[in-house]
Parts: sequence; structure tokens; C-alpha cells
Amino acid sequence: MPLVTTGELVTRAAARHSAVAAFNIITLEHVEAVVAGAESADAPVVLQVSENAVRFRHGRLLPLARAAAAAAERAAVPVALHLDHVQSDDLLRQAPGAGFSSVMYDASRLPYAENLAATRAAADWAHSRSLWIEAELGRVGGKDGQAPLDAHAPGARTDPDEARAFVTASGVDALAVAIGTSHAMTTRTATLDHALLTRLSGALDVPLVLHGSSGVPDGELAAAAAGGIAKVNVGTALNIAMTGAIREFLAAHPEAVDSRQYLDVGREAMARTVAGVLRVLEASRPSADVHT
Repeated sequence: MPLVTTGELVTRAAARHSAVAAFNIITLEHVEAVVAGAESADAPVVLQVSENAVRFRHGRLLPLARAAAAAAERAAVPVALHLDHVQSDDLLRQAPGAGFSSVMYDASRLPYAENLAATRAAADWAHSRSLWIEAELGRVGGKDGQAPLDAHAPGARTDPDEARAFVTASGVDALAVAIGTSHAMTTRTATLDHALLTRLSGALDVPLVLHGSSGVPDGELAAAAAGGIAKVNVGTALNIAMTGAIREFLAAHPEAVDSRQYLDVGREAMARTVAGVLRVLEASRPSADVHT
């Protein structure tokens, strides 16, 4: 079916007190696995490409973006394309022409005032081109201008008052918040600060996003979706599934040389992971919304 927009999927999920899942893609196998998993779960999904993934692909956005768009247009479920953790203004400006409906602009490494100014400029540019824009705010630096604590550093938490001021001044459409996750977690042991999530949800009138969701157990993830998170980002979990399946296959078949054989099992493992996450999120929806 035709590509849908990230904003549409996130807004719909927020209205249903659930979350849409956004999966980071690196290879064509990632793309195919995410679409297959979404079709298996009969759920919409976001394919997202990070600036790191673009760097891995020798700085070229279009090859992976074109593959993702082609897969999305042939999917049996709604699929959107999102450009993730963009720090380069040059990459930001490639988004509309590459089929992306949304971008996460990441100036969180900068002191608060600089983060705000850069994000405001990015939001103005994005909105002038009908792009939905997400930003990130962890625990910001103090009035002395020191750099903020990374939103995914241990102990980082987003302050509701600062978040409300940041969203109002920047004009972003969604905010990724720090409530206890970390990027690249290889164990599902994160404990979320649900009391803080409740405060953030009450303070902000834009959808909230949870990065680092690979490290969040199913119960915590479902509670986060029910408590105000409208988009969850998953990346490392796919790589764990793919790498584990390939290692197991090659250990059992040391004579194998055809890459299609082990990429196939890796792709299938990622698809199962995708379907599992989507089913957790679907189950988090209030029963009254299940058929609406």
C-alpha cells in the first residue's frame, strides 16, 4: 500500500493510548524483516534510518531509503519512513527527496540554549516542507551553560517543566524523553520511571517517544505505551536476533559459504522479534479500543 506518514501513525497510536514501533534498519534484510514481522502481527510500523546507518553506507542515504520505500509500498500494512538521530543539517535536507515523512533532529549534545536554537531552526525548515519533527531532551545543563547529560546516560531524566518550555519554544511535533532507557542495551533489564512518565504526559501536549526500547522488558514496554509513550524505537534487538541466528547457523554448518543461507535465518529471526514487539504494544491498548 502507499507510504503513510509517521505523524499519522504516532497520532493514531497516542489517541488509542498505545504506541507505534519504529525499527532501525541497516541492510535490506532489516527492511524485509521489519515488513514481514509487521505483516505477521497485522500492525503498522515505522522503518527508520539513523545517521549512523547512513555513515555505514558510505554516507549515501538514497540506496537504503529507496529499498525501504519500495518494500513499504508493497507491504500489506501501513509503513512510514523516518530519519533518525540526525545531527547533520545536510542530511536533514535530504529527507523530503528521499521519501521520509519525518525526522528526529538530535541537537541534544549541545548546551540547552544552543540545542533549542538549532532545533527551532530545524523545525521551521521541516514544517515548511511538511515534515513531522521529533527532538530529544534528557537532563539539560544548568545556567552556567554546561553541556546536558546525554538523554540515555545512567540516571538521566527529563524534567517536565524544562520539557514543556522546550517543546513550546522549539515547535517540535514529538519529544523523546529520558525515563530510564539506554541505547544499545543487550539485556532487557531497564526499569522505567513510570511516575515521571505520568508527569511528562500531563505536562506536554505532543506525543512522547521512548528511545532505547531494546532494553525494556515486555511488561515495562506495555506499561510505557499505556502510560503515554506513543512511539518506541527498537534497533539493537534486531541486531541481537540476526547475529545470534547467523552464529548458530554457521556453527551447525561450518561448510556453508552461500550468504543467502545464513542471511535468510537472520532475516527470519529479526522478523520474529519485530512481530513480538508489535504484539506487546497491541496488547497494551485498552480493551475498549481493540476493535476501533
